[in-house]
Amino acid sequence: MKTAIQQRARELGFDDCRFATAAPPATAPNFERWLAAQQHGEMAYLARNAHKRVDPQQVLANAKTIISLAVSYETADQSNEPSPTAGIIARYARYADYHDIIGARLKLLSDFVNQLSGESTHSLWYVDTGPFLERDLAQRAGLGFVGKHTNLISRQLGNWLFLSEIITTLEIAPDPPEKNRCGSCTRCLAACPTSAITAPFQLDARRCISYLTIELKGSIPIEFRPAIGNRIYGCDDCLAVCPWNRFAREGSLMKAHTRPDLTAPDLVELLALDDAGFKRRFAGTPILRTKRRGFLRNVCVALGNIGDASALPALEHATHDREPLIAEHAQWALQQIQARMASN
Repeated sequence: MKTAIQQRARELGFDDCRFATAAPPATAPNFERWLAAQQHGEMAYLARNAHKRVDPQQVLANAKTIISLAVSYETADQSNEPSPTAGIIARYARYADYHDIIGARLKLLSDFVNQLSGESTHSLWYVDTGPFLERDLAQRAGLGFVGKHTNLISRQLGNWLFLSEIITTLEIAPDPPEKNRCGSCTRCLAACPTSAITAPFQLDARRCISYLTIELKGSIPIEFRPAIGNRIYGCDDCLAVCPWNRFAREGSLMKAHTRPDLTAPDLVELLALDDAGFKRRFAGTPILRTKRRGFLRNVCVALGNIGDASALPALEHATHDREPLIAEHAQWALQQIQARMASN
């Protein structure tokens, strides 16, 4: 049965498929302490469904197995062309929305699991949206190990991974867990621009650029704005320096859904987008999640960090945007550029 499920997963485009029990993850106390310290910031949903994250039985009664799956989003060429007005979007978001692509295949695999059992089996599937401590469960299943940057690292796939799960009442023999293989390496800690990785295996999300540019809905704290550089959606720095990436292989599933226009978009052009233009430009991508107000907030910060005189007219116009959040960050960006020009 396990072999059949893994074979079907490969046919559907998954790069790895492993199995774990549906028992509570051993790391649950660490998660609860992290929440108590308010290091999740404004991600209230993490606390709201914490009881499910620490006990999979709260997600599906009588669950026996969690099938953990990985899809690689490593591609042969992910370089950003240097440009004085180019922004950087995290690698995972330079595709059509992975929720839709992987979700469609995960549903098929979940149906296959139910049909394969030949008995009354109930299964639920999730793509990055389930109330699971998914990286910890993936380590238990042997899919990889949680690195010091708190992301999952696969010895075969590196750390450019999308994770998804099927939780099922079907009992399947679990795979052996993976052990941590970071050793003495601390490259990810040193690479973090905002020191969000406060210690090995500890992340203060409130300092993380991915949180600041995606999850945070309001104003970006001024002390973090310079460190954001020209990143306008997410950050890959801690992932990119991981030495295990030398084993990463290109994934086949996501390759057909690449959006080359998101590799190094022009910041001044992005700042001109109205609501309709923003929705058209980023239709079917994860970037829609930030809405125009959040995304152009990020664009303003990036222009404040790397822009020159050519960006001033667009930023001046943006200071009058009907969205106060955009106007505020555009004013900050103007001041940064003007200060640089005055000192030269």
